Amino acid sequence: MRIHIATDHAGLEFSKDLQQHLRDNGHEVVDHGPTSYEPLDDYPSFCINAARAVVRDQTAGIETLGIVFGGSGNGEQIAANKVAGARAALVWNISTAELARQHNDANLISIGARQHTVDEAISFIDTFIATPFSGEARHARRIAQLSEFERTGAIAGHQVDAK
Repeated sequence: MRIHIATDHAGLEFSKDLQQHLRDNGHEVVDHGPTSYEPLDDYPSFCINAARAVVRDQTAGIETLGIVFGGSGNGEQIAANKVAGARAALVWNISTAELARQHNDANLISIGARQHTVDEAISFIDTFIATPFSGEARHARRIAQLSEFERTGAIAGHQVDAK
């Protein structure tokens, strides 16, 4: 599987360890940066580039997922979710990694590098990669509603308040 990764300065060393783990497990890793430590770097472009690549690959039929890291993972998740078609989930334990895939068909996860050990992050990532989307009708329906809103600003049959 192709895995797109992005981080900021807070997750740089963390990301390097995780990339090696992924490669050791047969995954193709695409690093969207940064490649060197810069304490004042700005994560949005790195995470947006990773999310765009995930969406582009999935649209092309390539089996791919994404992982973004930062101090807390919050900003990185927000940045990734600005990309149409990206469904990035903040993951902080095994259960949230499983549910991100099973219920939300998340195509990216975000992890706080200052919140977890490398071993914890590896367990979240391995779980995320190994867990399929359940395909249950209620989950598929909700994902379709999110996609519809993303495209049109409305959800047919549901009230979405005016701006």
